[in-house]
Amino acid sequence: MLILVINCGSSSAKYQLFDVKKNRSLAKGVVERIGQAGSCRDHRAAIEIIVDTLTEKERGVITSKDEIGGIGHRVVHGGEEFTASTLLTGKVIRSIERYSELAPLHNPPSLSGIKACSEILKGIPQVAVFDTSFHHTMPRSAFLYGLPLEYYTKYGIRRYGFHGTSHRFVSEEAARILRRPAKGLKLITCHLGNGCSMAAVSGGRSIDTSMGFTPLEGLLMGTRSGDLDPAAVLYILEKEGLTFARVNDILNKESGLLGISGVSNDMRDILKGARGRGARAKRCKLAIEMFIYRIKKYIGAYQAAMGGLDAVIFTAGVGENNPWIVKRVAGELKEVVSKKAKFLIIPTNEELLIARDAYNIIKRRRDNAKSET
Repeated sequence: MLILVINCGSSSAKYQLFDVKKNRSLAKGVVERIGQAGSCRDHRAAIEIIVDTLTEKERGVITSKDEIGGIGHRVVHGGEEFTASTLLTGKVIRSIERYSELAPLHNPPSLSGIKACSEILKGIPQVAVFDTSFHHTMPRSAFLYGLPLEYYTKYGIRRYGFHGTSHRFVSEEAARILRRPAKGLKLITCHLGNGCSMAAVSGGRSIDTSMGFTPLEGLLMGTRSGDLDPAAVLYILEKEGLTFARVNDILNKESGLLGISGVSNDMRDILKGARGRGARAKRCKLAIEMFIYRIKKYIGAYQAAMGGLDAVIFTAGVGENNPWIVKRVAGELKEVVSKKAKFLIIPTNEELLIARDAYNIIKRRRDNAKSET
């Protein structure tokens, strides 16, 4: 069974076609600048381009769209309702629409992709794989904030966590690499890209994670501030006379590595800047130090929360391509973390995990249908 994985962003649609049984990607690509001049008008048009590319007579990898046995979609927010990957139905789609209030930049594009696939690849079963679902094993003591409890019961204000597919994939890979059952491992997974998050994974289950109600909380990121005192935001808002929309832009788009370095949100540019001299180099060095400091702080906290540590895993763009970060963190924590703890770099593959989940859910559905007839 071939599984098509779709990941729709606000102006892009990434795809990969997998032969899951052979653990092999047959094709992948991205349609960019959706809605802009010179590109396609919307996500439906992007899905049409993807299907045409896959079935192109001369260069396509399949002869017909009927060869696609299922579609897996990355969906960022599933609220508290979806604790695992789920076969898409009308009811599920309505729930995803409802949770768009919590992820206004992410869920609507996913819904556009889902609806487009329903029309263009009609009859092919679809599965939603949620970024938030892996973190639903967190205890209430970890996911609740110190706010009046009524805000949780009325509005769902709590830590949800994100990057769940990545944290889950690399934690499962770590168990394979260490040749130990996941149930016996205490892991800390570090997804370090433009967006960054860490998770404490004990016995294969997420018990805490650094991102919270939104992806803004936690580590210093490319353009996001990460942890800060909420009163500082209120103070700046009053002093500068800013609108809430402007404050939101500052926290999400102008802070983090970009805000501290004044150079870039890209670690490669910051490293280059740090090799120079003067005020610019000092700011770049400060951004690097802050980035590493927060990683170390969370490792210490999560080791304490789990009561031990077997391995720390680094993944995603920054985590996979900067072994010096791993070496430095490991060196500076050697007297703090468990002596048996390993520091590993494991490339993430969220698309493969989505394909596997979609394959297993669709196969189980087909097997159940056969057994009933």
